Amino acid sequence: MFDKSVYIARRKTLVSKMSSGIIFMPGNSEAAFNYASNEYKFRQDSTFLYYFGLDKPDVAAVIDIENGEEIIFGDDVDIDDIIWMGPQPLLSDQAAEVGVSKSAPYAGLAEYLQDAQKKGRKIHFIPQYRNYNKIYINEVLGIPFAQMKEAASLELILAVVSQRLIKEPCEIAEIEKACDLGYAMHYTAMKMMKPGMVEQELVGVMEGVCLSGGYAPSFTTILSQHGETLHNHHHEGILTDGKLCVIDAGAEIASHYASDFTRTLPCGGKFTQKQKDIYTIVATANNFACDMAHPGITYKDVHLGASKIIVQGLKNLGLVHGDVDEMVAAGVQGLFMPHGLGHNMGLDVHDMENLGENYVGYAPGQERANQLGLGSLRMARELEPGQVITDEPGIYFIPALIEKWKNEGTNAQYVDFARLESYYDFGGIRLEDDILITENGARRLGSKRLPITVEDVEEAMKNN
Repeated sequence: MFDKSVYIARRKTLVSKMSSGIIFMPGNSEAAFNYASNEYKFRQDSTFLYYFGLDKPDVAAVIDIENGEEIIFGDDVDIDDIIWMGPQPLLSDQAAEVGVSKSAPYAGLAEYLQDAQKKGRKIHFIPQYRNYNKIYINEVLGIPFAQMKEAASLELILAVVSQRLIKEPCEIAEIEKACDLGYAMHYTAMKMMKPGMVEQELVGVMEGVCLSGGYAPSFTTILSQHGETLHNHHHEGILTDGKLCVIDAGAEIASHYASDFTRTLPCGGKFTQKQKDIYTIVATANNFACDMAHPGITYKDVHLGASKIIVQGLKNLGLVHGDVDEMVAAGVQGLFMPHGLGHNMGLDVHDMENLGENYVGYAPGQERANQLGLGSLRMARELEPGQVITDEPGIYFIPALIEKWKNEGTNAQYVDFARLESYYDFGGIRLEDDILITENGARRLGSKRLPITVEDVEEAMKNN
């Protein structure tokens, strides 16, 4: 939790962006794992955390935009709770810690909202992803489930996005800590990897490092020798000399700020020449993107710039042929990188994705492309100082996709499908860092950068 002045200022800024009505921010509740009293590890809603800071279940807050009144609704513990949990601070004291002077029992929230609704006041809430909050809104405000997404306040969504996109210095400091923990996760795997290990062994070690220093992995760990499957969560493989292993993992620390890194490692500690050739292209694209990123340029243009590096590298290997600019315009890179260059990151590893990816990653007037790869770009906005974004180019050889393009004749004038057949067992390579947009450019987050060159990776793994 930050100093209460941070939360007071955030709420004041939010209200200044709104016209009228009531802002309703439900927090999260406990969620049953396999029976009611055995819960998943509690995770508070990120938007509630951002504005109200209370990392506890079963609280909600309202802000009256016209008169500025703020109320946190929740319940104090009773003797049964104290027996199991010990004494707990009063809700009023917790509210005071985040600069809110008024609190009330949770049961009073429904009456408060319904009274405002009867008076014709607009109730602003963001899209909900937990079913119990959807049920509550349905019961209290009478909004049908089928209409709930559309009933979410676009005015509030845009206000929250505009504020949370730009990270405060206190947030950047927390993300740096998350990046250092993410570094420890990945470097431990880099030092331990050797043929004969089960992939799950490395997953367990990495997640243990994360849990020892933070809250949890920031997303489900991706660790697989089948890197051509972009989000491969199967970890039953035996690490095999000569194969590549994609490791995409990050840490969420106690403050809930996240990191997200990817490295692709040779299971036996040494790259083959064929692997070096593709790896070097991806590493070059990663470095190029960070160097290219600066205030005033769109991340879409950075994506396209990295795409040119990838297409040029593949052309040098004889896998594609033609004018590089023409190939990028035609979307040839989508065959090899069918995802976007990166996404916003902060309290959520895909920051604010629950608010609507197009609102978060695209400014008014920007539209998603229909092209494979570019159409999956989660962040296309013009860059501003304070934004935190992932930089994650990749090259993948996906046999089913290559066969589809070959059979349909897609970009056949550019792609050497016959040569690509020898890459059907290659897998994929992705290299990801987290970057901060600064006043003059961009810098990587974390006190150290994970080994990225072929030489540095092999050096780190040489005594495994």
